[in-house]
Amino acid sequence: MQAGKKIAVAGATGRLGRHVVEVLKAGGRDVVAISRSHGVDLVTGVGLAKALAGVECVIDAATGPSPEEKPATDFFTASARNLHEVGERAGVRRIAMVSIIGVERFTARYMAAKAAHERTLLAGPIPTHILRAAGFHEFVAQLMEWGTRGDAIHVPVMRTQLVAARTVAEAVVDLATGPEPVAGAPIPEIAGPREESLVDVAKLVAARRGDPARIEGVIDPNDPDAHLYTSGALLPSPHAVLAGPTFAEWLDSASGSAK
Repeated sequence: MQAGKKIAVAGATGRLGRHVVEVLKAGGRDVVAISRSHGVDLVTGVGLAKALAGVECVIDAATGPSPEEKPATDFFTASARNLHEVGERAGVRRIAMVSIIGVERFTARYMAAKAAHERTLLAGPIPTHILRAAGFHEFVAQLMEWGTRGDAIHVPVMRTQLVAARTVAEAVVDLATGPEPVAGAPIPEIAGPREESLVDVAKLVAARRGDPARIEGVIDPNDPDAHLYTSGALLPSPHAVLAGPTFAEWLDSASGSAK
């Protein structure tokens, strides 16, 4: 992809999107930021035609306002259809999106919504390339916030290989701006350098904050996919790229934060 072409970033102000924008600008790319704060609504399509005018590629890093399955599915499918419909008219030639490692194995909740996101983007007329990533370091504190119950913090018992959002941003920019992927190649994956326990990393965050709350690992008996979180379904495949800092290294770095 030629360096002079414009690249739009959907979800440009989010945890991942802001890093994508920074990586693109550092590489001298002409970036169009897409977010509600920039006057663009992916679900209604308001402002999207103007934002995509002259854009060669869209990097989809957007997330909806809710982690619940139905609203998340509604957001992802509507935004994906609009990116294709409006993007095709505008002459967009490629979409690159960030998904989640193991998402194809899940049948419910947010993971099912993200799988629907993949399917909807792949079904559209603009060639779409997917990067599946492990959970972000940045999401740990949010999970802890959601799981706070008085003097305890409940976090899912989960095997994962957490990765820094900045590392994922660099990888999806490479996917968006590089040559066309080889036909039939597996969907690329990116993860951190080693397997981590979500309970253990939550304890690191709590210790850094001086938070006296107990960290308790929980398994939701009402989740039909609960076994996948403990079985290793979220761990990277052998072909995955392993990169970036461990969670502890990220937490210790100037850019890392327990917030």
